[in-house]
Amino acid sequence: MRRAAFFLVGLTILGVGGAFLWRAQHSSASAGHAADHSAPTVHVASVTQRDVPVYVRGIGQVQPFNIVQIKSRVDGQIDKILFTEGQQVQAGDVLIEIDPRPYQAAVGQAEGTLAKDQAQLVSAKADLDRQSSLLQHGYASRQAFDQQQAVVGQLVASIRADQGALDAARLNLQFATIRAPIAGRVGKRLVDAGNVIHTADDNDLVEIVQVKPINVLFTVPQDALPEIQAGQRAGQLVVEARSGNDQKRLAEGKLTLIGNQIDPQTGTIELKALFENADEVLWPGQFLNARVVTATRKDAVTVPMAAVQTGITGKFVYVLDRGASTVAPRDVSVLQSVHGLAVVAGLKTGEIVVIDNQDQLSPGMVVKADPGSDDPVALGSRAEATPS
Repeated sequence: MRRAAFFLVGLTILGVGGAFLWRAQHSSASAGHAADHSAPTVHVASVTQRDVPVYVRGIGQVQPFNIVQIKSRVDGQIDKILFTEGQQVQAGDVLIEIDPRPYQAAVGQAEGTLAKDQAQLVSAKADLDRQSSLLQHGYASRQAFDQQQAVVGQLVASIRADQGALDAARLNLQFATIRAPIAGRVGKRLVDAGNVIHTADDNDLVEIVQVKPINVLFTVPQDALPEIQAGQRAGQLVVEARSGNDQKRLAEGKLTLIGNQIDPQTGTIELKALFENADEVLWPGQFLNARVVTATRKDAVTVPMAAVQTGITGKFVYVLDRGASTVAPRDVSVLQSVHGLAVVAGLKTGEIVVIDNQDQLSPGMVVKADPGSDDPVALGSRAEATPS
């Protein structure tokens, strides 16, 4: 009986002990899980060195390389319009044909007058030769010879005038066919076939703008002028055309003009850049941001701009300790920002910085770093790559 009682007591003690042990293990696992769950996940990036361009920024507008208002140089009725609005045309392409018949008739008349005077000149020269022979033998007077010589001279002058009239008539006939003087894009048609046009009216028929190449006019602060001049003395300066929000690079061109005076009202100076614009990404009248590359900062220490935070004492970043998986703030100086990158002082190449969720962090906090985000290439994908 006593043995049974001792046996039951022993089982009870073992059961209670096992329960306590299971609870302790479960509590420990739950605490560890909760601790893992409380660590925030962050994306990180490596501190890298790269060549970073130094820019002078400005706001500008795209302007055509050439603008031509097409007008008629002769009067007449429009027979044909041979272009489509908005069409890209080449120099020499036929745009408009004016009724050529009056000018063809004028050419024929001028040719007839020239032929008549040429025939008379042949006869007059033959008479002059006879007068010269008679004068040498004493059978003609000097006066008769001089008169015949004057007739020949008059006919020579008439032929020159006839040739000029014929050239003018042929030129007017050519003007009846209106051709594109430059390569470019035609605009809205301002006249229809069948209308009679007059040169005295001075009306435009259509406008052609040349967009390949194309110009960008922009202004920069006057304080940037010495930097631009120094860069220009070193070589041809590159100009980047960027979208209105400055997020997208549109084209790259060359600086062609520094204005000859500073605007006293705005304290800015005007610059002009030329872009090939082969893909026509720049359009006349378009507003954009322009950047003049004045120099290149070699082997600059860079981090994504998203890593830089502003604190009470200035700029700082959170640096990740890979071994402890903890973060610590580090004061930095931002020397330049470009294309979503920050050129900083206070960091070393290869260090890891946090680029998001900084509002959830505190010094010494354990974090979970996204394993796929610590990639120098990812840095370039988050911020547009810079030219070297």
